Amino acid sequence: MTLALPHTPAPPAPPPVIFSRRRKAAIIVRLLLSEGASLPLDTLPDDLQAALTAEIAAMRYIDGETLRAVVGEFLTEMERVGLTFPGGVDGALSLLDGHISETAAAGLRAASGEHPADPWKTIAALETETLIPMVQAESTEVAAVLLSKLATVKAAEILGKLPGAQARRIACAISLTGQVGPETVARIGQTLVEQIASAPQPAFDTPAAARIGAILNVSPAATRDDLLAGLEESDAAFAETVRKAIFTFQDIPARIAPRDIPAVTRSVPEAALVTALAAALATDTEVAEFILGNMSKRLAEQLRERAGEIGPVRPKEADAAMGEVVMAIRALQETGEITLILPDEDP
Repeated sequence: MTLALPHTPAPPAPPPVIFSRRRKAAIIVRLLLSEGASLPLDTLPDDLQAALTAEIAAMRYIDGETLRAVVGEFLTEMERVGLTFPGGVDGALSLLDGHISETAAAGLRAASGEHPADPWKTIAALETETLIPMVQAESTEVAAVLLSKLATVKAAEILGKLPGAQARRIACAISLTGQVGPETVARIGQTLVEQIASAPQPAFDTPAAARIGAILNVSPAATRDDLLAGLEESDAAFAETVRKAIFTFQDIPARIAPRDIPAVTRSVPEAALVTALAAALATDTEVAEFILGNMSKRLAEQLRERAGEIGPVRPKEADAAMGEVVMAIRALQETGEITLILPDEDP
């Protein structure tokens, strides 16, 4: 005899758990971290980082079915997304990092009212030549903080290019920067970034002294000397800067390394070189002998012989020929084939 057991209906399935989007995000983050994924959570705004941490702290356990449901919904959502863009100007600038200048980025932040989380990153990315006038214009205390926030090599380079007395004052002030609070340091960085953004953009890429020097390089000697004399009377310091930017035929022995003479002579048309040497042998033998003494003996003898056959050279022809030599030297410098010796530098 078989006994029939009464039919017991299966218990109803529990209702699905409904989570907020924030809690679902916390589940996904917890899952990814457990799988060893590296998540850039530090790029989130501080309030979202705090909310995410609070959600994770409030959770204890979820079953496998709920986890699969949340992951499935997350993957479906991801498949719908074609492309995402960062929110706000700061996010856009982070995306464009390395593609636009730091000065332009600072200007955009200032215009939008947004500021980088760490203004010192913006400052540290600036070129040394941009930072030097900033350091010179600030007080000793601010300059000390600025240099302390830079890479050691860059700070040392800037310090080495400052006037001696100012460099010593800043170096002494650096020893006191340990007493400056983090809020003050952040405020100094923000102020400096705002100054960068508000600075007018230069119309020319090269300094005025370099532009004048380039013009005078190819000007007749009489014109060059007259203009320099006038500059000396009106602005002696600027005139000295211009003199350093000028390179003339007479500067060759002092500013061209002997090993670079063959490259120079190969770059000058032979007729112009012979004419320039003929004029120099008559008026400036030091330059002529320097050039002839740093090339092959056979070529030097040939050029000397041809220069002697020309006879006296008219000043206008001499200026034109020497100008061709100078332009050839400048072209070699711009391509990096030779390096000019600075006026204050030992050969």
